[in-house]
Amino acid sequence: MTNQPYEPYEPHRPYGAQEPYPQQPQGWPGQQQAYGDPYADQQHTQQWQGQTWETQLQAPVVAPAEETSYLPPVPGPEQAQAYGAQAAAPAPAPVAPDRHGPEYGPATLGGNARVTDAQRARAEGRSPIIEPGIQPAALTALLGLLIAGGAVLGTYGLLVPLVVLQAVTAAGWFRLNGMWPARQGIALGFLGALAADAALLVSDGSPAAILGTLGVWVLLSLVLQLRSHADPDERMYGLMATVAAAALAIAAGGYLAADADAVTVGAVAVAAAMLVRALPGPTAVSVVVALAVAAGAGFATGVLTGTDGVTGALVGVGAAVCALIGHRVASYDYPSRFVHFTAGVALPLALAAPAVYVLGRVVA
Repeated sequence: MTNQPYEPYEPHRPYGAQEPYPQQPQGWPGQQQAYGDPYADQQHTQQWQGQTWETQLQAPVVAPAEETSYLPPVPGPEQAQAYGAQAAAPAPAPVAPDRHGPEYGPATLGGNARVTDAQRARAEGRSPIIEPGIQPAALTALLGLLIAGGAVLGTYGLLVPLVVLQAVTAAGWFRLNGMWPARQGIALGFLGALAADAALLVSDGSPAAILGTLGVWVLLSLVLQLRSHADPDERMYGLMATVAAAALAIAAGGYLAADADAVTVGAVAVAAAMLVRALPGPTAVSVVVALAVAAGAGFATGVLTGTDGVTGALVGVGAAVCALIGHRVASYDYPSRFVHFTAGVALPLALAAPAVYVLGRVVA
């Protein structure tokens, strides 16, 4: 009898059962077998366990921040238990802005937490009107009193505060127009003012010295801008700013050409008008009161200097009108602290110089 090899014990299979197919090697997780029972998918539900191409290579979908910022509260505990959700705390009520303090815009995601009135106006393409305030007005009054005292001392006593006024005028006008540093334009305007002062001293206060210097400086500014390699629009802006700065600084030299008593009256009237204009109140009322105070200051100063009081009042009112125009200009077009302490200080006195010269000659 031949020895048969040992066969492992197999459990009894019912009659008619088929031999199982040989097991195929498994592929990646979740892969179906290549050969299997064709009726297996009808008997069992296929379950995917593991990561597929969609879960491995595709980035997870992140909901926008607006949709996930908070969850709406669940109506009741029964609904919360049914859906397995938790009620979220209600969103805090928005805080009303302080009407007594400065108003700011809402916070943004870009990091700009607060937006001032000037920044909002710039973004909207409009220009705000922000008046310089009491500190620039006090500096204007101080410089006006120095000019008035210098006129009493004589021509060279007037020259020192006048040069300061012309330098601040040239610098403030460039910054008022949004051009900074613009050192060449500021230097050119200030040199034009010095040239006009020198011509006035040599010509004994002839107004032709101012007009001649202004014409030469306009041509010089034009030549310098034509040699520039900037864009045409930028060269045009630079040309207009340079010519205007030089014209204002040169026009301020009219104090040297005007009568000394008229300079004293006009400077004192401008100082008084600027202080009153800086006080809080409605604009229309403030302007009227400033003109009235300027007329009174001019009348009193005219009496003290030996001039007729009415003449002094007329000179004071005329100088104050020009000064208020300069004050308004310094409040326009994106002003900053630097603009307020340069153009806000100098423009009222610079624009008042031609009025002081004309009224001093006509009224007297």
